[in-house]
Amino acid sequence: MAADDCKSSNKNGNNNTPDHDSPYYIHPPDSPRQLQVSEPLSNKNYIDWVQEMENFLFAKNKIGFIDGTIVKPEKTSKEYMVWMRCDVMIKGWLTTAMEKEIRRSAKYDNTVSEIWLDLRERFGKESALRAYELKNQLTTTPQDWTSMSAYYTKLRSL
Repeated sequence: MAADDCKSSNKNGNNNTPDHDSPYYIHPPDSPRQLQVSEPLSNKNYIDWVQEMENFLFAKNKIGFIDGTIVKPEKTSKEYMVWMRCDVMIKGWLTTAMEKEIRRSAKYDNTVSEIWLDLRERFGKESALRAYELKNQLTTTPQDWTSMSAYYTKLRSL
């Protein structure tokens, strides 16, 4: 999955040089098993995880794969294999950043956009129970002897 696998006609019209601005470009040090977020996705950290993963994918110019704006080409297209390599790379990033149980269910999705939609469907919905838990934590979290900024940070994280 070297950078030269993601060749694309660049701004100069040269087809032999990788286009670093192309969403198909994969940086040489990238590998599918890199953990790209501070904590793996669990049943309790979806919102934070999604923000971190979206920031990472945006920086890598791969956000279009998860939101579906970069559509899977037909098998006969010359971009098909390049698209597949990028999709597999992103699948690796996503699944590496998940707890084992969540990862098991994600392997049945065919593309990263399907994984992304499945995760949003499972974890992105408001839960009345979760809302109650958070409100309860907010009202019962004492400042104790912590500084105002530390207390604010604790409340903000909730």
